[in-house]
Amino acid sequence: MELERGSSKHGPRLDEQMSQEVAGLVQGPGTGGSRAEEFREPEPAGEDQPGATTAPAGELRSGAPKGMSSRDVEDRSRLGRFITMTALPGDREKLIANARENQAPADLIEELERLPDGTRYRTVSEVWAALGHKNETTRW
Repeated sequence: MELERGSSKHGPRLDEQMSQEVAGLVQGPGTGGSRAEEFREPEPAGEDQPGATTAPAGELRSGAPKGMSSRDVEDRSRLGRFITMTALPGDREKLIANARENQAPADLIEELERLPDGTRYRTVSEVWAALGHKNETTRW
C-alpha cells in the first residue's frame, strides 16, 4: 500500500497550487522560481572594479577594538567562556577551580596556572592582561 503525500487539511490539487506559490520563497533567488523583486538583488561588480571579498583587510571579523586584533578578541572571549562571574573577583586558585568546574581545555588551565599567586582579579580583561596579552586601548 502506497501512502499519498499531502496535507490532511487540503486536497492534492490545492497542495500543489500552494507549493508553486511559495516556491520562490523556499528556493531563493537564482533557482528560476524566485519572485524576488529585481531591485532587491545585488548588482555585480563593474568591469573595472574588484569583486566582493569576505575579508577585504585580511581580518576575518570586523569591529575589533583599537589595540587588539580579531584573534586577540576571540582568544579573550574563549577565556571568558570558562571563567564565570561567580569566580570574580578572584585569585589564581579561585580562577583555576572555576575554569576546571566549567571544563576548560588544558591549555587555558596551564595559562591560568602562570598567574602570580596572591593577586585578585576583578574582570576577565584583568586576567587577560596579567597573562601578558593585549586589551583594547582606552579612547579619550
